[in-house]
This record gives sequence, structure tokens and C-alpha cells, in this order.
Amino acid sequence: MITEKDLPHLNYLIQLRHQLHQQPELSGLEQETAHKIVEHLQAFQPDQILTHLGGTGVAAVYEGEDPEGPTVLFRAELDALPIPETGTKAYRSRRTGVAHLCGHDGHMAILVGLASLLEQQRVARGKVILLFQPAEETGAGARAVLAESGFAELAPDYVFALHNIPGAPLHQVVLRNEVFAAASTGLIVEFQGSSSHAAEPEIGHNPGVAMAELVLALNQLAQQKDQFRNLTLLTVIHARLGEVAFGTNPGFATVMATLRAYQPADFDLLKHLTEKAVKVEAEKHKLTYSIRYTEEFPATVNHTSSVQLVRRAAEKLQLEVQEAQQPFRWSEDFGHFTNKYNGALFGLGSGLEQPQLHHSNYDFPDALIPTGAVLFYTIAQQILNKEKEAIQ
Repeated sequence: MITEKDLPHLNYLIQLRHQLHQQPELSGLEQETAHKIVEHLQAFQPDQILTHLGGTGVAAVYEGEDPEGPTVLFRAELDALPIPETGTKAYRSRRTGVAHLCGHDGHMAILVGLASLLEQQRVARGKVILLFQPAEETGAGARAVLAESGFAELAPDYVFALHNIPGAPLHQVVLRNEVFAAASTGLIVEFQGSSSHAAEPEIGHNPGVAMAELVLALNQLAQQKDQFRNLTLLTVIHARLGEVAFGTNPGFATVMATLRAYQPADFDLLKHLTEKAVKVEAEKHKLTYSIRYTEEFPATVNHTSSVQLVRRAAEKLQLEVQEAQQPFRWSEDFGHFTNKYNGALFGLGSGLEQPQLHHSNYDFPDALIPTGAVLFYTIAQQILNKEKEAIQ
């Protein structure tokens, strides 16, 4: 087991994790979190710190003894969730309705732990980038960071991230080639008719029937599994007809749904069929309509060579490795990075009895901090050392 002897600053990092847990911030609003991360990174003397990446993002750069060579990026997330915490830990969230219930506080502590290891022993060549990314939970953060000119100059050759996995044994490394996490998006459909007095409904144009028929059509579409190659889901999450006004015949309606698929081709087909269903209902009922997407996450598609690097590092550290038989149903915006760079997202088991992600009593296990930090460091060493076995 990886312990404090492998990560001398472990108690310091646990305290940092607890501080971050007490002061969570929502996606895109992580100013205090980013400031705290910068303060703690400075203690471990990176060669460069970049701020305001994609909004509140932070990147620390550690150069190898020989700056010529590959650049390897490791990512953690800054944001928390808009969910009240019901846990009773002394360090529970102090912000009403906001909590770190996905483990991003732990992921940040892992990356600061990696900084501590890089300060003690620089890699032989190239660069290591530690990216603290904003707004992962909404799917906006990775895209915003990648659009920054300052980030483009870093030009990583490899990108890695981990996510803790409740239900997997503590410290187990969960790997998968190709698709690791599903693509997903929020769909918002708006039908526009015309309102009138409720006493004269014939004068107006109520889109209520179209709304109801669309909900049924979308639910039916989700059941037609033979159209898709792999798991594909459509969940209607909200429908609204006008305002609550008993004297009014409403003139607008909204339907919202979440679309999800393992395979990019299935995801594209699901979106096409959904848009077609909306158009059919609008034309049938002579309504105007709009379709927009929000919180878009591409599938996170791993590169086999990067997965192999994670596997080799885990085996070197004598960590148990498990191959995931199917992609995870949840989504991760790290897919934006693996779409552009050679890389991998992998799992780190957070315990068989651990509450699931986003549950109100979830709490990241501190025991994973040294495991994640040393595993990241070992991956970097494999790529950036000067020995014959180094990956070229």
C-alpha cells in the first residue's frame, strides 16, 4: 500500500482536502478555490503558474532537468455540485446547498501531492503540467481551457486524469481502452404558439398537445434499442406548459431531456432522431420551435498506448488492476482533451461501501491521495526518464 512514506506531505494534503471540502464553489465560480490552489502550489516551487485559464483554471509547469522532450499533463477539477451535503464530518461543507460530492476536492489534493513529488525529484526531461480545470460538472470547462491561447502554447503530448470510483475496491485501478465514459447532453425544446384568454381558447394556439405527444415520442424513441450499436439513453427530465394562470390559455411549452450514449455514432444518431421527432410535432400542430443543447460532454475515448502506460505504472506500484467491461454511464468533459491529445482517463477505486458519486453523504476517502499522487508521478517518470525503456 502507498502511504505517507511515499508521500511525505500527506497530512498537509489531507488538511488541504478538508479545507477545500468546507468551501466548495459551483462551476465557473471557483475563484477562492483557484486562489487557494495557487497558494499551495507556490509552496512546491513550480517553474511557472498560469491562472485564469478558461475562467478560473490554474496550471503549474514543472520542467525536467533537460527541458527538451515530451510534455505530460495531469488534470484535476475545481468545481463542486449544487447539492446539499448530509454527511456529518467535522469538515462538511459550510456553504448552503453546495458540496464536493464527486470527489473533486480529493482530485485537487492528489495533484498538489504530485507537485510535492516533482519538487523533491524532477523528471529527467520534458515538462509536467498540473491543470486544475474549472466547470467540469457543466461540461464547459475543458472546452474553455482548450480555447485559451495560453494553454495552446503548453502543447501537451500526453494527457491523463483519474476519477474515484465508488463500488470498486479501495486503491484498485480501473482501466478501459477506447470509450471510458459516455457522451451526454442536455436538450431544450421550445414550442411557440399564441396565448389567449382561457375563456376563448379557440382564439389562441395552445402547444400543450404537441408537448405531450413529444414526451411520448421521446420515451418511445428511447425504447427502440435495435437502432443503436450500444447503450443509448434518453431521459425526459422536465416539461412545462405556459405559466400558472387559470385565466390564460398558454402559448408556449418547453420539454427538456438528457441524451446519453457510449458510442459517438450512436450519440449523433440519437440527436438526429430526436430533432426529427421535434420537427414532426411542430409541423403537425403548426407551431414554431427551437432546439438547443446545453452541458455537452463528448464521449471520453482513451488511447490504447496511454492506457498501457497507466497499466504499467499500476503494476510497478503493485496496485490491483481491473478492466472495465463497459464504459461508465456518467460523462466527463476530459473527452475534449482525449479528442485532441494522446491520453487516458482511468478510475481509482474508492471503496465497496462508499456512497455513490453525487449522493448527499458522499465523501472522498483521504487514503486515495497518496495512491493517486504516486501513480501520476510514476506515469510521468515512464514517459520522461532517459533510460532505454522510456516511451519515445
